[in-house]
Amino acid sequence: MQTIWQMQVEAFKGLLETYQDYDLSPAAEGLEKVMARFEQPWTKYFFITADSVDVGAVRVIDKKDGSRKRISPIFIMPEYRSRGYAQKAMLAIEEMYGSDNWCLDTILQEKGNLHLYEKMGYHQTGRIEHINERMDIVFYEKD
Repeated sequence: MQTIWQMQVEAFKGLLETYQDYDLSPAAEGLEKVMARFEQPWTKYFFITADSVDVGAVRVIDKKDGSRKRISPIFIMPEYRSRGYAQKAMLAIEEMYGSDNWCLDTILQEKGNLHLYEKMGYHQTGRIEHINERMDIVFYEKD
């Protein structure tokens, strides 16, 4: 669990510096918060691996009660980005959990994220949450 936390902090550090969202950013979370999520019966973490190297991770929330499954967070380490790993990981998660009834959210100003999620079949719900003068969170669903 400590490895996932350390990777998460490193992976989100640039976004934290850009948007300064110290309340929401995964880079600002303490180890205890990640450990508490790890203990949730509806949460599973998966490493994203390429050539026997952990290049990122994804957390899947599935309460198995008919509510939407959720990806929160998914991240790729900076040196491994733009190689299709996040897309492959999302496809693998959908193979395990099914490809419908999902939700996620992301930073509206991060156009690469928007492109990825829309390419994967997610659509914006119309809900946007203003966080600060630099950043908004946009919500997505996939049916």
